[in-house]
Amino acid sequence: MCCFIFVLYYLCRFYGRIICETKIIAFGVKALLAVERRNQIVEMVHLNNKVLVAELSKQFKVTEETIRRDLEKLEREGVVTRTYGGAMLNRHINEDVPFTTRHATNIDIKRDIALKAIKLINDGETLMVDPSTTAMEFIKMLGNKKELTIITSSVNILLEPVISHYNVISTGGSLRPQSLSLIGPTAQETVQKYNADTAIISCKALAIGSGIMDSNEIECELKKLMIKQAERIILLADHTKFDRKAFVKLADWNVIDYLITNTKPSEVWLNLFAEHHIEVIYE
Repeated sequence: MCCFIFVLYYLCRFYGRIICETKIIAFGVKALLAVERRNQIVEMVHLNNKVLVAELSKQFKVTEETIRRDLEKLEREGVVTRTYGGAMLNRHINEDVPFTTRHATNIDIKRDIALKAIKLINDGETLMVDPSTTAMEFIKMLGNKKELTIITSSVNILLEPVISHYNVISTGGSLRPQSLSLIGPTAQETVQKYNADTAIISCKALAIGSGIMDSNEIECELKKLMIKQAERIILLADHTKFDRKAFVKLADWNVIDYLITNTKPSEVWLNLFAEHHIEVIYE
């Protein structure tokens, strides 16, 4: 009898642990699916400017309440503004969406732009790289380049395994959690100490009459210094940046050497780029 109880006890412990671990794995998968679903919702709202709860519920095969919670989270992150029955893209002129949310948006487009930019980089160059999500994809694809020096204000870039092959200089400075970037006087002094071959810069908005704009003034000041210290400026901007306004001006057109995007700009834009001798790469 005692032997039976002993065996029963360990069987319960063994299967109890399996059930517990299964629940933990299931919870992890569920959390991952929720993140992926929200990322897809971000893609959709950027594409269509608005989404509807009922349609999202059918598409993702989840309850409308689940979709409402997703939209509540995205609203807290500054991506959307909830409306009756759905949500619309938050396009406030000074919106400052967190890095993780921005990184998940149009990720394939960013990789496509990054691949085009890589072709312009030569071995042995010194690069100034901003903390944008597109620049992050650019860094991930540098694998075949040799003897680069990378100067960056991005915390995420510092954590990328690929940069272990290169000479990397962090600007230092105060951490800005929203963008996971380094800012302030220390960062500015570091950038001003060095001269670079190329600056890799992204932005928030492009407008023909207003130039190149961004959403955060402190980060913008550091990007201006990167532009000033570099011989060649490569601007990375997907199609969603065109014909928009943002909070603060980053640069005029005459400082840009290359603009890399994912679709052919309109004739009006192409004429502007030709006027300022900007080489446009979109294929």
